[in-house]
Amino acid sequence: MVDSQYYLPNDIGISALDCTEAFRLLSPREQLYAHYLSRSAWYGGLAVLLQTSPESASIFVLLQRLFRKQPPAQLGNVATAAGLSPEEYQAFLVYAAGLYANMGNYKSFGDTKFIPNLPKENLKALVWQSQAFQDSPSEMEALWDSCSTLLFSLEDKQKQLGLGDKGITTYFSGNCCLEDAELAQRFLDSKNLSAYNTRLFKKKSEGKASYEVRLASAVQKGEMDGEGETRCGRYNFEDCVFTVSRGDYDHLMKKVSENLEKAKDHAANENQKRMLEGYSRSFTFGSVEAHKEGSRFWIKDKGPIVESYIGFIESYRDPFGSRGEFEGFVAVVNKAMSERFAKLVSSAEVLLPELPWPKDFEKDRFLLPDFTSLDVLTFAGSGIPAGINIPNYDDIRQSEGFKNVSLGNVLAVAYATQKDKLTFLDEDDKDVYIKWKGPSFEVQVGLHELLGHGSGKLFVQDEKGTFNFEQDNVRNPETGEKVSITTWYKGNETWDSKFSTISCSYEECRAECVGLYLCLNKHVLSIFGHEGQDAEEVVYVNWLNMVRAGLLGLEFYTSESKSWRQAHMQARFVILRVLLEAGEGLVTLKESTGKDGRPDALITLDRSKIHTVGKGAIESFLCKLQVLKSTADVEGGRALYEGYSAVSDGGSHNFLCLRETVLQRKEARKMFVQANTRVKGDSVELVEYEGSAAGLICSFTERFADDAEEVEAHLLELNKRDVSQGS
Repeated sequence: MVDSQYYLPNDIGISALDCTEAFRLLSPREQLYAHYLSRSAWYGGLAVLLQTSPESASIFVLLQRLFRKQPPAQLGNVATAAGLSPEEYQAFLVYAAGLYANMGNYKSFGDTKFIPNLPKENLKALVWQSQAFQDSPSEMEALWDSCSTLLFSLEDKQKQLGLGDKGITTYFSGNCCLEDAELAQRFLDSKNLSAYNTRLFKKKSEGKASYEVRLASAVQKGEMDGEGETRCGRYNFEDCVFTVSRGDYDHLMKKVSENLEKAKDHAANENQKRMLEGYSRSFTFGSVEAHKEGSRFWIKDKGPIVESYIGFIESYRDPFGSRGEFEGFVAVVNKAMSERFAKLVSSAEVLLPELPWPKDFEKDRFLLPDFTSLDVLTFAGSGIPAGINIPNYDDIRQSEGFKNVSLGNVLAVAYATQKDKLTFLDEDDKDVYIKWKGPSFEVQVGLHELLGHGSGKLFVQDEKGTFNFEQDNVRNPETGEKVSITTWYKGNETWDSKFSTISCSYEECRAECVGLYLCLNKHVLSIFGHEGQDAEEVVYVNWLNMVRAGLLGLEFYTSESKSWRQAHMQARFVILRVLLEAGEGLVTLKESTGKDGRPDALITLDRSKIHTVGKGAIESFLCKLQVLKSTADVEGGRALYEGYSAVSDGGSHNFLCLRETVLQRKEARKMFVQANTRVKGDSVELVEYEGSAAGLICSFTERFADDAEEVEAHLLELNKRDVSQGS
């Protein structure tokens, strides 16, 4: 493996997210609402440190103490005195910025560990000469000792996130393996408990395996409101003992709830108040049911000026695919862009029948969602996506609705591309790619979120035995004949719990395929303002971007464990495989030697065959994905998806060799600097920072300025609690 993938380059792209104008246009009440929601999100986001690795929280505290005493420019003088070169100090700043941006020392996109690109003894010398060390030498030495070994370690297991011998995870204690995760899922299903806000800790008790399912909550113990929903207590299950307890991240969840209560005083309507009550109750008592109730009011809050969502949301980084990472965002609606998405929503019921499966496999009724473009003020978590479809609760999405958001100011800076950094395309393609990448990606994000994640039906038999489909009257998509369905979701089973380890990537692949398929529709393109030849350019670049992304996806495959580390990139590789398999010269992928003498590759797409060969291939594959998902056919779904996900050196393309080429030519993912908000008298001040490593660092040291020591002490206490449990 190429060592450079474990460092962040000194010239990594770092951009400030611009929300000045959007925030300025808010009323004083809206600004206060946004401020307290942001505070809630930032405190909750610290839980991601504890969800990432055993050392992340300690490293965070070490950095905070260094930079709170001496900001980057001042600490730079200390670095020079300690013997660090300018390049080494910049490498340290980039590492610190990376840890803040990813909320841990593993990349949020790819799950690979990153370490400082300077000698360990040089970093130690800097710490020892810092003002923080001069003020509290014993504390700083203890902090260094607690994390410095793992901070620099690149032992095989520690190179990436994973379960058991495949990597590091803190969603499970270190002695857990896949069988433990499967057992725990069966237990949770038996108690009708969601895994979203849980972690699992295993130990031996009285000769048998004992498991603690720990719920995220401010409250630790005691009989109280919510006990029935959280099922706290001790249970015997499959010859093991399970204890369901509260109190994970308790100090942080308390801060989250307190700020949600403050935000409630500035809410615009009753739906927002009821929403925040549900969330606050969830974070206080550990109840996912309370969070679902809050989410129902969130769905009803149509077209708010300040949009937000918060909780244990995305399950990409749980190696089993069921537990949610904490995420909280606050954003302001971009009205001009939102008008386009509103037109897409109003066309959804016309577009859904265009998808390549019979109406039996589509929801009985499409619940028109909100679809808005937002300028992000705050996005706390491990990374910032381009678009979101939430909530992720299957039962709510199927019967009550959902919302889609596209993050406009993220798109504006994340996908700006320089020609000299574009890899694996010929020169002509590079020019058209740069011109149309932004507009094409806007179309893809819209279709992916609304009609990708928003489409398709799950066949369910509820606890009363009632089916939501006609068991012997569903039409086979390939033959059109009526067939008898033999598999479906029963009782408490969900998409995540059934398809577990492949569920996230499989669903992203389905949504990406929907985007590719429907972007061929002229009506869709006209909604986004693209007609004639311009529309064809958007289609071409959208498909070209997808096949290039499939090749780039190889960066996120670990050959030693034969596993994928990023759901979206695995999905795009699968799509590349499908389009290569379609043949007829649609996509060509050739290995070559670059002008620099190093291995290179060239990927091309025949635009004349997109509407014929390409459309047919995606149509067939997308239909298979939906049928297997609808019918809970785990065996068939795994065989199909894992087959296309396989990376080997056989067949028509040596993907293992191409992976090495991709690693050598990869470009680091950009990082974002976010503003802070401060209450000054009766108004709220927006505090912005430059788009640099130093700016990103300052944004975090000032983010918790009022209670920094308290927050850091709580983080270390929570981390110590985890370590004692063997995580």
